[in-house]
Formats: sequence, C-alpha cells, structure tokens
Amino acid sequence: MADTPEHGDEHRQHETHDTVARSGVSRRGLIIGGGAAVAATALGGVLSGGPASAATLGGRPVAYTKARTNEANRDLLLINGKIHTMDDRASVVDAVRIQGNRIVAVGHDAQQAGGQAERIDLQGRTVVPGLIESHTHFISLANRPGHHVAQWELASNVTEVLAFLAARRPSVPEGEFITAMGAGTPNMFAERRLPTLAEIDAVINDRPVFLYQGGGGPARVNTLGKQFFESVSNPTVTVAEDGSLTGANANAALYHLRIRQTFEDKKRSALDAMAFSAQVGITTVLDQVLPPPNAWVGGIFNPALLEPQPNHALFNLNHYRMYDAWLALHGEGRAFLRLQINFLHNQGNIPELGGLENQLPELKERLRNQFPNFGDDMVRTYGIGEWGAPFAAPSNPTGHAVWLEAQRLIARAGWRNENAQAGSPGNAANIEVVVAAYEQMEAEFGIKHLRWGLQHADHATPEQLARLRALGCGVSTSGFRWLNGQPRADGLPVGPLFPQLVDSGIPLGMHEDGVHIAPHNPWFALHYATTGLNVAGQQINPGQQISRQQALHMYTRGNAWYLGREDELGSIEKGKLADLIVLDKDYFTVSEAAMRTVRPIMTIINGEIVHDTGALGRRGR
Repeated sequence: MADTPEHGDEHRQHETHDTVARSGVSRRGLIIGGGAAVAATALGGVLSGGPASAATLGGRPVAYTKARTNEANRDLLLINGKIHTMDDRASVVDAVRIQGNRIVAVGHDAQQAGGQAERIDLQGRTVVPGLIESHTHFISLANRPGHHVAQWELASNVTEVLAFLAARRPSVPEGEFITAMGAGTPNMFAERRLPTLAEIDAVINDRPVFLYQGGGGPARVNTLGKQFFESVSNPTVTVAEDGSLTGANANAALYHLRIRQTFEDKKRSALDAMAFSAQVGITTVLDQVLPPPNAWVGGIFNPALLEPQPNHALFNLNHYRMYDAWLALHGEGRAFLRLQINFLHNQGNIPELGGLENQLPELKERLRNQFPNFGDDMVRTYGIGEWGAPFAAPSNPTGHAVWLEAQRLIARAGWRNENAQAGSPGNAANIEVVVAAYEQMEAEFGIKHLRWGLQHADHATPEQLARLRALGCGVSTSGFRWLNGQPRADGLPVGPLFPQLVDSGIPLGMHEDGVHIAPHNPWFALHYATTGLNVAGQQINPGQQISRQQALHMYTRGNAWYLGREDELGSIEKGKLADLIVLDKDYFTVSEAAMRTVRPIMTIINGEIVHDTGALGRRGR
C-alpha cells in the first residue's frame, strides 16, 4: 500500500451471525487457458492481445489439473526465439534448454545438449525472464470469496468488465457467487464507475454477482445478489434499487461472503490468483501482507477480532491464518507461483501498555518465534515489511519513539527490514527520517549485510539515495501512479523520478502495489515508467521516462536483488531457476499503446508450463 501512516480502524466483535449453509465446491482442475480464451473471444482479443482463436490448443482449453510433474523428468528446448536473457551483456539468443527446474544452457549450447527434450518452436516470439513483483498485497487476491474474476482489472470500459464476468459464468455452480474486487477499480474504466444492476443482469441473470470497488467499497450487485443480501441478518445489508451498496453495507456484504467460505473455496481462490499471475507474466511475488485488524482493545489481545467482522474491509484478514490455504496447496504439490512473505506489523503506541519498553508486543513475538529466509524455492519467509510499525515523524514524539524502537528491535534481531515513504515534489522530509534512522541502526548494530529496503522513494534526493546505497539498501519504486495521478498545475512530475533513481546506482526494482489501490498487471507499470502517461493518456511525469530495457531490468534483475534471489532469479542464464515468459508481441519494438497490452502466450515457472494460450501450436520431440 502507499505510504499512509496507518491502515484499518477499531473493530468490534460481532455477537452472533445467522446460521449458514455452506455450499461445497468440488475439487476440480483449474483452467489456466480456458477463462482467458473465453474472455478473449468475448473481447475480440483484449486479453490475449491477438486472435481469439489462438487461445486454445486443439480446440480444448489448456488446464492445470494435477500435481506438478516430477522435476527431474522435465526436459524442454525452446528454439527459434528472440530470448532477451537480461544478463550483464544484455544478450539476445535464439534457444534455451531447461532440465528439471533449472536452465542448463542458452543459445548455441542449448541446441547441442542432445537428449530427448520436448521442443517448442517459438516462431520468432520475444521471450523474457519471468517478472517479479516486489511489493504486492497478493494474499488478499488469494483469499477472495466467491468465484473471483481478477481479469476485470484488464478491462478498459464497462462492456469489457461484463465480458470478463460472463466468461467466468460457465464454470460457476448454481447458487454460488461470481465476484470481482479490488485492483484500484473502477478508475481504469472509461466510465469510471462499476456496472449497474441492469447491466450485470443483461449478461448474468442466473448467478449472484458481487463487485467491490478498490480496497474499501462501495459495491454493486445484480438482482440475485440483491435478493441474497436482503435476506441476511446480523448484520442486515441495505441494497439500493440500482444494486449499489454504500457506506457500511459494502463491508457487511463482504462479511457475509467471507463467513460462507470453506477451506476448499479458499484453495480455489489461491489457485485462481496464481493462474491470473501467470496470465500476466508474474512468476514470483514478494507479499507485503496486509494491515491486520486491530485485535487489541484496552491493551488486551482478543484473537476473535482477527476473524471476519462486519466492518472489515477487503484489506483486513487474519494475518496469522491467511496463508493456510496456499500452504496446503504447496504441501499437495499444486502451488505453481513463487511466494515470498514479508511480515507487516501495524501496532503504534498503545497507551494501556504503558512505557516504550512495553510497546510493540506482536513485533517482539514475531522476532522471537519466526524464522526469516525460511522455506524452499516456491514458498519462503523473508523479513519485516512493508513496515514494522506505523511511520511517525519526530513532530509526533510518542509515535516516532515507537516507530524508531521498531527499527531498533528489527536491527538487533538481525532481520531484513523495510519502510514505505514516497515523498512529494520538493519534499523528501519523511524519506530523510527513514534514511537517518537506518544510519543510526547501522551505527548501533550494523545492518549493511541485511539489505534493508525503502519502498516507493518517488522523490528521494540523489544525496539520500547515495546514503542508502552506502548502507547496502535497495529501493522498490512505485509503478502505479498512472492510475490516479493527474497533471500538476505547477508542471512538476508526479513521480517517481525514474532517471535519477537509475543513475544513483542503487539496487532498484519496481512494483504495482496491488491488489487494492492498484492492479496486479505489471505491464501497466512498465508502460508508465517508459511513457509517463496516466490512464487517460495525459503526461503526468514529464522528463522522467526511462528505456524499456531499464524498466524491464527493474522488474527482473532489480526485483530479484530486492528479494535476495539474484543468484537464482531475474535472468535467463545457465544454472538459474527456469522462470520465463513468451510474449504475444515484441515488448521492445511495439508502439507505446501496444506495449501496455503485452501478455504472455506461455508462462514457465520452475521449469513447468503453467500458462499456455495454445498460440505456438503443438509441441514435439
């Protein structure tokens, strides 16, 4: 999330809720290409970026229906491509060989390796490393109730939103909800509004539909959705005649969907989130978790308040249990996206706890009981972030003392740490507070080897960036200003100041900060970094453009460093993990408008094809 002091509010515990009949969901294979294919047909190729007929293989959608194959038996040879390796020489080769989950050869060596590899003719397509997202609240996307349609963030108008919803309808059992939530919507839609009840009914009138705007509502339903929410109690939900749910009603409706989620529902949602990531080319995410619900009342911890409450927004989840479904899928061998987990702590000063020595109880327990950098290639923990305590400037002495103490606790424990500050044109005061605190922690404990990070850093000065670099820190900068940014009256850039960040030499990544205030799709961020254009096509970041190669470097090599994984991710080189994407158009040469709509036709993660539109046709040996 953006650098706001605190997220969330006081939450009360509900006393009772209506008796619920939970609908079971059969354990089906997850359609990887199928939903994309139907939507592409409905939209004339909006999702695929090419002919809709290319989204199936042999007339059948490509499906992910089983546990991952034995890594040792996989042998793939991709030939006849324009493979941008993103290595130190910016090499472009025509072939890459994958055995198991590793890249074993590139270029001429790949075709001389012998063996019985499955050959994929790339037909001149552009290939790049899998994209890495270094700041997302992805676990929220993986816990969405109902049959969620993440693709709605790719729509540019209400008609396309309706087509994406309709594409999901055939796979949804009778009586179960079709949902679409978050992603900064509806600001990317030309109408800047959600579809109306009548518009949704016109395409889906036999399944309830629930649309939830941004991270906190409002919401909109169709007729069946309206009938459902008007039937519930504890709390009741008021729905307007046009299907709108405003004020507290949006979150109350979300609550009624959440308490009806089964564990299998959550596993399906996690698989859907992985599939959508593969569809847009993201192969690894650094999850910045979510601001947890406030479960401390009067200085006493009440774990019941972490469970769904009628006033919880989309970004509120039980931060101790929200990974359970994903971890279950990982244990079953069904998780196919790389997940790296930070731990966000949002406790400021709690007066009932007394002095500073008694503050930050949750952070203290985390540092005592959790392992950082623990896991495997597919799921692992990392550090503290997006922050360890709500930021407070020295002008707030009590709040600042707690924030600074959090930095001290993290440094003393030897953990990686992040803070989020963007600054504004001509004002980098809050960034200075963070930089100075990092220097203080280096003097007291030594943090240079821990790779502390600064998120956003849109208006960091060259001097601040030099000091951060000297501390061994990195930056993950904002790629999402295109969504809400407007041209400034003074003509100054909204930010980030991309050329200045690149020229500083600091390890540099970029992010979209999805999935509440912004979309998950990384191509929007890449477009913004190279054009400075907002969603309406207005120039909001004048003079701050970088090249497409530089922007892609941030989403591959730069983000790999930021995640501490530059030795195994971020480029297509011998010995690295086999994550790469085959694109539907040449990112490096197409027009600015077309570059914004780049999509993978094939995504390979850990050596396995997890997304395939069928555009490359049949494969052989």
